[in-house]
Amino acid sequence: MAKHTTSKKILLVYPKIPPTYWSFKYALPFIHKKASIPPLGLLTVAAMLPSSYELKLVDMNITPLTDEMIIQSDMVFTSAMIVQKNSLAKVATQCNRLKVPIVAGGPYPSSSYQKIKNVDHFVLDEAEVTLPQFLYDLEKGQPKHIYQDNDRADISTTPPPRLDLLAINDYASMALQYSRGCPHNCEFCDIIEMFGHKMRTKTNQQMIHELNLLYSLGWRGSVFIVDDNFIGNKRKIKKLLPVIADWQKKRGYPFDLFTEASIDMADDQNLLDLMAAAGFNMVFIGIETPDKETLIKTGKTQNVKLDLLKSTVKIQNKGIEVAGGFIIGFDNDSPDIFQRQVQFIQQSGIVLAMVGLLNALPNTQLYRRLEKEGRLLEDSTGNNTHDLHFNFTPKMDLKVIIDGYKQIIDHIYSPKAYFERCLNFLRNLHPHQNSSRRVRAEELFAFFMSVTRQSFSSYGRHYLRYLIKAFKIEPRMFPEAIRQAIMGYHFFKITQEILAVDNFKNHANWITTKYRERIRDAYASLDLEKTIGELNIIKNKFIKDLQREYQKIDRDFRHLVEESFQTLEKSLNAYYSQWLEGIVYA
Repeated sequence: MAKHTTSKKILLVYPKIPPTYWSFKYALPFIHKKASIPPLGLLTVAAMLPSSYELKLVDMNITPLTDEMIIQSDMVFTSAMIVQKNSLAKVATQCNRLKVPIVAGGPYPSSSYQKIKNVDHFVLDEAEVTLPQFLYDLEKGQPKHIYQDNDRADISTTPPPRLDLLAINDYASMALQYSRGCPHNCEFCDIIEMFGHKMRTKTNQQMIHELNLLYSLGWRGSVFIVDDNFIGNKRKIKKLLPVIADWQKKRGYPFDLFTEASIDMADDQNLLDLMAAAGFNMVFIGIETPDKETLIKTGKTQNVKLDLLKSTVKIQNKGIEVAGGFIIGFDNDSPDIFQRQVQFIQQSGIVLAMVGLLNALPNTQLYRRLEKEGRLLEDSTGNNTHDLHFNFTPKMDLKVIIDGYKQIIDHIYSPKAYFERCLNFLRNLHPHQNSSRRVRAEELFAFFMSVTRQSFSSYGRHYLRYLIKAFKIEPRMFPEAIRQAIMGYHFFKITQEILAVDNFKNHANWITTKYRERIRDAYASLDLEKTIGELNIIKNKFIKDLQREYQKIDRDFRHLVEESFQTLEKSLNAYYSQWLEGIVYA
């Protein structure tokens, strides 16, 4: 890289993430937090910028982005996932209006930069490779529009993220990365397309240095190792884990670690022991489906080699909670898949069960296959839990899939079923020394908030019965029981809003159909003056009724129904006007 001497004011902007199951938006106030995890990718990019640059971070999930912030900057750097595409578009438009150059990178721009407007420079793929090229040209005053490079970065040379830019107390968890890549070959996964099959890792020294940085900043609590498959290189992991365990033990286990991994971790007893000793108390695993034939056809063969239910329980028995990802809409899915998914989720005690509709993400094997088969319809929104539609034509009847999906989330995130699942988890768990979060002041406040808010809710009796049973099953894990109850508050809210949004859209369609029928019948009316008045009254009543439904939907979700509401209003007015026109000129 060329030597940089020019000083620049750089504003690092992380776009807003809409409320999702993953956002934990409605649980965060219980612990006085504003966001779940910090933008690790953007913080890593910050560490690669010249030391002469003056940096400021704005995480829009915590702080609104103002015109003044942009105007005071020489350039805006931003990184986004697909689910942040709408927020990114607004940021880019804002920067354009204020005539401040914007640079975009990250997963979404890397896969879909051709469809993103108002961005001056795209620094795509892995920043360790493309960012130096951009900075070199920027220093010469000749930066290009697009920087792409398929070379894989050597992350053993990646600098530690600029964690000092964070207001760390605004976050529920911190984030670090150890590896990139995944050795498996799931058809629907974009990770292997972005980062490859070969696992690239940081050194043990790097990881300890980054843990020390967090510790020195005063962080205590949850740390998410963001790797897409933490155990992708078991040989290296087994050398790293004892080092982390030793570091944790010397400091009284200040961090509760969680990560993502594949189910085959359950087949390695030594690995489970090492993870427990290092302080891991949760792991997210892509279960996807209990149907073996589907797993084989989608390339998720690692899930076929083991009994999924027994493997899940085996991990829980080590004191490590299993969060699970589940997908509906595979080509092989049959009508019984909905009940099978519910049964597996409930029996396994997977409290945090993320069930989503299959989406074909850009540059995946699935995307290319569906495009070849002529079944691809549009780009994915990146939100496969809220937007109840597919970006491709599924093989099963669409209404059957959507109705089945709604039945799943309505059941597993009903208070009764959810708390039963939490109890199943506690029965399966054999706590290790770090299974439970430390009881700090914020946990005590969360307990008070939970009891006062949830005890008197519509599901208060289920909540109180759960707390009593949870305490009897494992008193040491009572803080975990409270944490899960608080997560339940978030899950219940999100599920209610998802179902309300879909019901709104269905009601809007029903109203449109009914009014069209009334218009058709009106042509046979013998009393036109009376009919004109009745049709106008009916039209206005339908619009007002839907307006009331719109107001009942949480503000965070109204954008999902605005188009339906506006379309209905225009349609009803158009039908009425066309009918009047026909009567006048008849």
